[in-house]
Amino acid sequence: MEGGDCGFPPDPSEHSQRGSVSSSGLRAQDVLVYMVGDSAVHLCVEGVGCVTVQELGRSVREALHIPDSAQDAFAFWLCSPLLELQLKPKHQPYKLCRQWQDLLYRFTEASEEDISQDEPCLMYRRNVFYPKAKELQIEDEGVLRLLYDEAKINILGGRYPCDPEHWLSLGALSCALELGVGLDTQQATAAIREKKISSFLPAHVAGGGGGLLSALRGKSGRQAGLEQNLLEEYRSVSAADSNAQDPAHYLRQYLNTCHSLPYYGCAFFSGEIDKPAQGILQRGGRKTVSVGISLEGVYVIDAKEKHVLLGLRFSELSWDHSYPEEEGDSHILWLEFDGEEAGTPVNKLLKIYSKQAELMSGLIEFCVELGAVADGAATGTDGDLTLSQQPSGQGGASGRARGGRRGKLRRQSSVVCSRVHSLNTISYVDDGKEIKRLKPKRAASFFTRQATVPNYSAVQVGESLEQG
Repeated sequence: MEGGDCGFPPDPSEHSQRGSVSSSGLRAQDVLVYMVGDSAVHLCVEGVGCVTVQELGRSVREALHIPDSAQDAFAFWLCSPLLELQLKPKHQPYKLCRQWQDLLYRFTEASEEDISQDEPCLMYRRNVFYPKAKELQIEDEGVLRLLYDEAKINILGGRYPCDPEHWLSLGALSCALELGVGLDTQQATAAIREKKISSFLPAHVAGGGGGLLSALRGKSGRQAGLEQNLLEEYRSVSAADSNAQDPAHYLRQYLNTCHSLPYYGCAFFSGEIDKPAQGILQRGGRKTVSVGISLEGVYVIDAKEKHVLLGLRFSELSWDHSYPEEEGDSHILWLEFDGEEAGTPVNKLLKIYSKQAELMSGLIEFCVELGAVADGAATGTDGDLTLSQQPSGQGGASGRARGGRRGKLRRQSSVVCSRVHSLNTISYVDDGKEIKRLKPKRAASFFTRQATVPNYSAVQVGESLEQG
């Protein structure tokens, strides 16, 4: 299960069902801070029970020789297979480890057995709030290497979906970095086979897929084809950089290519969405999705097929979070955006079921506020939020919206582009008198829109729209 930024609401109660660290006495204790790769920083910390992220950060940056100019590029995370949370400078990792079970019960659907066995580790990873523009200015090779390691793992694991031209280019750059340039075909082939092609290409690509017949008949041929394509791309990289460029050159190329992916640097959360109905009397069930949130927008990714279902910049959406009303109900993150039905402009609502909806909503709100401050600084204003930029709880609106004109989403063949046609959304129009649902289904709850600014409006509970 994937998690995201730990701007979580007020901390759970101090008592916890168990602790992941044995003692928090004042004596010095060993602390391991893991990188995304296989390495770790070993610290000896006094008063570990009270030490903050900010204090740990100084020690880790010193151990990794990270320059002051790049100190904001990374943040501390608590991570496990069930949940990932980015910590704030004031957080105390030890205390959060003691509360880990409470956090899992609150933000995941994991079973009691899984929760009882789960153990977080403290990681030093890319900061969700670090702008990509600043990353491009980094010159320190050690910092670039840390960013590269994290980006590569996200590419290989499918967290960053990409098209063949991208993953081949990235795989070739990884070969140049890890194998060196200038190898002939025989040397490069042997080196790639020794490390395995899955070290350079995404797992869902290198692993093929399909059933037993596919494994028996097509896997070897597919592997050979991928290997040949990777070798050709590697030769292109080597020929273009025959002067034996320093590693920082290839690290920047890799990161620059990743920057073309809109969800690079996102915090990721897990959730589910409704599948479209398969027939008149058959409901479609739910699809598992990964929700990426960055400084620029929100991206809903099919966790199985590894492609984007919906990508929206903050100027293209409004959102809200609803709590369960009855036992068995889910937390829901609502995303509203512009669309089209049979040539008619409509507004669409997408429901994302997730116990992490509260975290997602809070992160979106914070990113919108950061964007408003940045826009204010760029235009010479004081950065105060305007009415159209205010988060929920201000101005009397229950929904959240960012001002600006929203563009129409277009479906394309790339895995990076939205597939709105495959989403089960609620479509409706406002004719100036009432909210009209285009194709009403069963009644469950009701939605309407409240105009907050002339050219935009936010999701809000009302009485005149059926929801299916």
